[in-house]
Amino acid sequence: MDQKALATALLCALGVPATAPGQSAPALATDVSTIEGIVRAYYDVISGPPGAPRQWRRDSTLYMPGARFVAMKQQGGKPVADVMTPEEFRRAVDREFAAKGFYETEIGHRIERFGHVAQVRSVYQTRRTVDGPLLGRGVNYLLLYWDGTRWWITGAVWDDERPDNSLPDSWIGPRERVP
Repeated sequence: MDQKALATALLCALGVPATAPGQSAPALATDVSTIEGIVRAYYDVISGPPGAPRQWRRDSTLYMPGARFVAMKQQGGKPVADVMTPEEFRRAVDREFAAKGFYETEIGHRIERFGHVAQVRSVYQTRRTVDGPLLGRGVNYLLLYWDGTRWWITGAVWDDERPDNSLPDSWIGPRERVP
């Protein structure tokens, strides 16, 4: 057996995660081995105090190549979809999050899984510091798939709570999984 084949066999035997095309670092097994783990990582990577860099390298391991984000916004009273890649999102928010601090935490979720696909409705709240004043709340919808070894986020779409768009009380707090 040549050295390259031996190294590959050893890495597989040791359970060292592989990288997807375009990834520079392997994913942490705790981030991608369960649905709850990948959702937790989704929030962890963007959260931190002022002056602290975000965990963008770790963030890049969560998404399949070609993943898309859709942030719903209001312009002139009408809904507008801001479509971007995870990398475009990172570039758009990095400076502000690092300068001012940003914490996005899950306050409820519902996981629906069928076979190798799952959808997560994840209710969140945002703050500048862990226990600072509430900035806002909203809902992330994450679409995931299982490739036989790990979970991947294929995309995320979110909308913020507004006076004309309030979160149902029943969505805050529970952690549901169906079936």
